[in-house]
Amino acid sequence: MLAYLPVLLFVLVGLGFGAVTIGLSTIIVPRRENAVKNSPYECGVEPVGDARGRFSVKFYLVAVLFILFDIEAVFLYPWAVSFHQLGLYGLIEMVLFILILLAGYFYLLKKRALEWE
Repeated sequence: MLAYLPVLLFVLVGLGFGAVTIGLSTIIVPRRENAVKNSPYECGVEPVGDARGRFSVKFYLVAVLFILFDIEAVFLYPWAVSFHQLGLYGLIEMVLFILILLAGYFYLLKKRALEWE
């Protein structure tokens, strides 16, 4: 139990700092409300249309594919760091991994999943 005392102290200091900062900001900051400040669009652009507009399914598909390929590319970093330790076995495994990625990428290109219409 005594081993977790620094962690508990760190959490308490963090929560205390957050509470004190929020408390001081509510006391110190002046409140000058007006119609412009309370408007939903502070950038000056008047809202046009409905805020609940629908997005195309292509948008979500491209977003998911981007995240998928981005996460798979992250796996290249640990391999590059330990390339000398892995030797030929690591090289063969990474070539297979990249070939599977390329097969998926070419499949997406064939299905035209990355093209906007």
